[in-house]
Amino acid sequence: MTQRTPPASAWPAQVVADYRRRGVWRGLTLVDALRDVARRTPDAVAIVCGSRRRTYGQLIERIDRQAAGWRRLGFAAGDRVVLHMPNVLEFFEVCGALWTVGVVPVLALPGHRHAELLHFVRQVGARAYVTAPQRGLDVVELAQIVAREAGGLDAVVLPEFTDMVRPPADPATTYVTLAELDGPPEPHRASPDAASVALFQLSGGSTGTPKLIARTHDDYLYSVLQSNAVCRFDASTVYLAALPVAHNFPLSSPGTLGTLVAGGRVVLAPAASPDVTFPLIADERVTVTAVVPPLLSVWLAAGRRDATPLRGLTTLQVGGARLDPELARQVPEVLGCALQQVYGMAEGLVCYTRPGDPPEVVFTTQGRPMSPEDEVRIVDEDDQELGPGQVGELLTRGPYTIRGYFEAPEHNAVAFTRDGFYRTGDLATRTADGHVVVQGRVKDQVQRAGEKIAAPEVEAYLCRHPDVLQAAVVAVPDRFLGERACAFVVTRGGCPTRAEIRALFTTLGVAEHKIPDRIVAVPELPTTRVGKVDKRRLQALATSESPKTP
Repeated sequence: MTQRTPPASAWPAQVVADYRRRGVWRGLTLVDALRDVARRTPDAVAIVCGSRRRTYGQLIERIDRQAAGWRRLGFAAGDRVVLHMPNVLEFFEVCGALWTVGVVPVLALPGHRHAELLHFVRQVGARAYVTAPQRGLDVVELAQIVAREAGGLDAVVLPEFTDMVRPPADPATTYVTLAELDGPPEPHRASPDAASVALFQLSGGSTGTPKLIARTHDDYLYSVLQSNAVCRFDASTVYLAALPVAHNFPLSSPGTLGTLVAGGRVVLAPAASPDVTFPLIADERVTVTAVVPPLLSVWLAAGRRDATPLRGLTTLQVGGARLDPELARQVPEVLGCALQQVYGMAEGLVCYTRPGDPPEVVFTTQGRPMSPEDEVRIVDEDDQELGPGQVGELLTRGPYTIRGYFEAPEHNAVAFTRDGFYRTGDLATRTADGHVVVQGRVKDQVQRAGEKIAAPEVEAYLCRHPDVLQAAVVAVPDRFLGERACAFVVTRGGCPTRAEIRALFTTLGVAEHKIPDRIVAVPELPTTRVGKVDKRRLQALATSESPKTP
């Protein structure tokens, strides 16, 4: 299956020509960058995953062997594959193999279940689904559900490193393990075009299931390399991936890919809790890692008991949600390392506080754009640009910010300006020296513990409950989670309990993080003058009355 339409992320031809002429885009694929490191330092350790260690030379060898396997299965450049894996070594081997062939992975998150996975498969016309063991999840059963309901998958690839995997017999879909995919590497072939789509990421969405973000090799590699320059990643960097690596933050800011293209070492954590990560930081001499604010609170509590394992940690990045300044100030004091705030999005723009910034800048702002090529505007409701200190919506464009979501023309007409600026939906101010301070959001979504939850999507699921007539979901500020989801429901009788809603969402195959934190029954939903649900009034009610969840 070849690419059906050009990616909506495409930049105007004159902009592309300018980026190439000035060397902003280098014409290299992500796997080209990995090969360059492997040629220079083949024996350096690239990835640590439990007891398994891969050198750069071994990583490229595995990538080439698996690439040959994908070709034997009949996959070619432009095909799409949904990749649903936790923090395991195989994630990088599979991505590298797909990039070598020119196949495009859709990076599903570990928490996604069959409702989201089927949406991704259908939207991109995926030919395969790749998974790996996840705690508390029967991956074989989930793979069978996806394959059966998708109705068009040619292959399901299962891991070979667990006894729980037994590929089932299925006349419509070929089930193979990664071991069976592995084979003798083929003679080297020319790399795919660096202007082609490298991967699909997920928007988090504000109007339903996630929109797909097509990132090209050119733009994504630029983002990674520019992040490395700002964050000073090099061959001495040892990066702990505590967050799910399919997220943009731990993948490319600079994250795992930044570490790898710099020749450093990536350490994969199977969980983000201090009892797992702190020993890894000590044993592997980790120098930098990244967390979201709710996880930071947990780490701070553990660090107050014993921060000895963190003595080698030089930098802790925090992003994914606005960080409370009081929590920010505790990082150097309790954990003994420097704080770096990160504000970014899978659509593109990334801001960092810099090494050497004054403490108050680091503690109270989300940094400034990482690239001199980034264009940022803060605008009012009429798109009039605002001055320093004034709150408005943040708009951006640049060499690594997309110009449109994949096959979403109606949404693109709203989400992007005519001259190519992306409307982030975030309310922010800029200081006189250009630092961004995030104030909230315009979009109808909840940003909970780094996960963006589309309110309309959750409302639709709530209305599947037999007693729920109407539902409205709003974000409520929370010091530890960033925001919590509060659902107001109009019911036929009593209010469903959260346990009942959890059971419903599980039956529907919806990710657990989308379950509202609170559920409140109301006789009717307030409306605006034009008849829309008045979510500002609901947010005020949720904040002031602190309604209890049954």
